[in-house]
Amino acid sequence: MKPWPWLAGTALAGLIAWWAWPARAPAPADAAAAAPAAHLALPQAPAAAASRPSGSPFTDAALRERLGQREQLLQRLERARVTLDTYREQTRYPHESRPIAEHPDQVRPFAPIRERLPLRFPGTRAAVPGVRIVTTQDRVFMSGDEIVKVSVSAQDDAGQTLPLLVTRAVAFDLPDPRQAAGRPQLALDFVGSEGVYSAQFQPSRTAFADFAGTVRLQVTLSQDGRQGVVNFDVVYQPGVPAEWGAISDRVADGSLDFVVGLTVRQPGRYVVSARVDDARGEPFALVTFNDELGSGAQVARLCVFGKLLRDAAPAMPLRLRDLQGFLLLPDAFPDRAMLAPREGVVHRSGNYAIKNFSDAEWRSEERDRYLAELGKDVAQLEAQLGPPPGR
Repeated sequence: MKPWPWLAGTALAGLIAWWAWPARAPAPADAAAAAPAAHLALPQAPAAAASRPSGSPFTDAALRERLGQREQLLQRLERARVTLDTYREQTRYPHESRPIAEHPDQVRPFAPIRERLPLRFPGTRAAVPGVRIVTTQDRVFMSGDEIVKVSVSAQDDAGQTLPLLVTRAVAFDLPDPRQAAGRPQLALDFVGSEGVYSAQFQPSRTAFADFAGTVRLQVTLSQDGRQGVVNFDVVYQPGVPAEWGAISDRVADGSLDFVVGLTVRQPGRYVVSARVDDARGEPFALVTFNDELGSGAQVARLCVFGKLLRDAAPAMPLRLRDLQGFLLLPDAFPDRAMLAPREGVVHRSGNYAIKNFSDAEWRSEERDRYLAELGKDVAQLEAQLGPPPGR
């Protein structure tokens, strides 16, 4: 047998082992073990190669283990870099000033809630086959003189309207262990038109005017003699904690502020939100305020962050719309008291040039700390890997 093919394979294996080894100066203990590597590329007799100690780091098993360890480190490093880059990207803007694309459920907050429900009677599992009850409800949380609007209709599986009758409709309070229940049921009037029955309910004009809690509107239906029940729940708070005031806008600290005036009757933590559209009416940002307010004349600052404006470059002027807010009521139910919602455009900004706003990323103690920790993870893994082979 000719020795040369075997020797070429040995030389190649040695070169691979040298490439996989971190490019650093060997420690004294490593120098002796590394010495044979200088001769791997030279022809040698099979007997000399066979005399190589089985514990040499250049055996096939050791090489595979070394390559596997390096591959694991590379995978960990890639995950660490992705985590760092993702966190940095997702925290460029503050929590209270975000792209509306991140909150698709908040684009149209006053759109009615629409559901398709089976027709069934309480206490029965079986639903009427081939019938779906379509319901709409325009709000869940209510305060003061607000009115909730609900509707019902029946459809077959193909979406065609079916005849429907409302045989009974009442409002009553749901049991709450923290307060007395059992107010008299209140009859509701549903009006039908083209197969759709609708009703309005205004608690402040009923026996529920001083009630705080959940009111259920229960509707009994008949579709071609087959009966079922649907429920609409609203959470009512009789008091209105504050009134809206004037709205203005200004450039401040490299961002655009919408300053919303409030007359506060009940001090506490207020949560205010609104949507920002560009000049063409395209939804652009969701802005929020969450802070303590005292009594009397106050303002809620709704900030459109400067970098968000620079990155998206919306057409000016901007439109503030669909303003809503509530007072948080800790350790209580309901846990909030709503301000009267303001639907549609409530303010238009000045016609500012985008270059007036800052391109700096958002900074906070928490963000800086997380970036530092995630960056440290990346640096440690890079140090373990050492420089790329061949350098």
